[in-house]
Amino acid sequence: MSEFFTTNPDAAPSAPQAPAGDLVKDGSDQGFMADVVEPSKEIPVIVDFWAPWCGPCRQLGPAIENAVRKAQGKVRLVKINIDENPGIAGQLQVKSIPAVFAFKDGQPVDGFMGALPESQIKDFIKRLTGDGPDKAEIDAMLTRAEDSLASGDLGGAAQDFSLAAQSDPENPAPIAGMARVFLAGGEADKAKEVLQHIPEDKMSDPAVQAVLTALKLAEEAGEAGEVSELEQKLADNPGDHETRFELANALVGKGDLQGATDQLFLILEAEAEWEEGKAKARLLEVFEAAGFASPVAKAGRRRLSTMLFS
Repeated sequence: MSEFFTTNPDAAPSAPQAPAGDLVKDGSDQGFMADVVEPSKEIPVIVDFWAPWCGPCRQLGPAIENAVRKAQGKVRLVKINIDENPGIAGQLQVKSIPAVFAFKDGQPVDGFMGALPESQIKDFIKRLTGDGPDKAEIDAMLTRAEDSLASGDLGGAAQDFSLAAQSDPENPAPIAGMARVFLAGGEADKAKEVLQHIPEDKMSDPAVQAVLTALKLAEEAGEAGEVSELEQKLADNPGDHETRFELANALVGKGDLQGATDQLFLILEAEAEWEEGKAKARLLEVFEAAGFASPVAKAGRRRLSTMLFS
């Protein structure tokens, strides 16, 4: 999963341009001040930490070089082989490669880990130069992130949510999305930490409320039994609604909201008002946790409406 950084909000939109011959160069620990820190006080400098044995590095390298050259002198790229120069990478706590850091005014201000397609590298560079993506591009990032999250690609979702958060820091949706990525990865504590970056006046946003509901359900799911044990109990007694309700909770804890939805519908189909509507209330919470526009919520609400009004 990628780490994400906060872009310097005071970045000037029109930076000086570097001579064409200086756009891409190999760097070293010894030359870091001269190649990266000092030049970054005038022009953004991107540092690509790589190694010859790293497959994703070979994928990222040509793409980032091409994107830097297409920026026509607005940024520079310094490539550092960490096998030969481990010092600066160690200071920046690089845990995996490829790792990319952007420097401005002598300080790291943005970055990403892993190989990105050139389109996303272009967005990264545009943020550095003050020519960040427009609303349509940010919306596309969020859609791509949602699709990745739905398919279980947590790394891809994290990359796009973090890019969108950096591009539109006033929008709580991508920050909430990052929290959902951590939650899906079983890291509820990190999800809570991410939500702390959302201003108080944005906490009522539907995307934020969905994550808060998901966190609540995940905490309650921790009290449920093991999925396999609960499934075995139901095999012996399919009409045991309490066990089926516990199974739904356990599935929520594993991130299987569709599976939880299916179990809750089985209760509703057998006894709509079981425990004074307990299954229906939990079903609506699952829809909220999934997100109003999610396939789980959309299909589930249609199914619920058909059941209630048929």
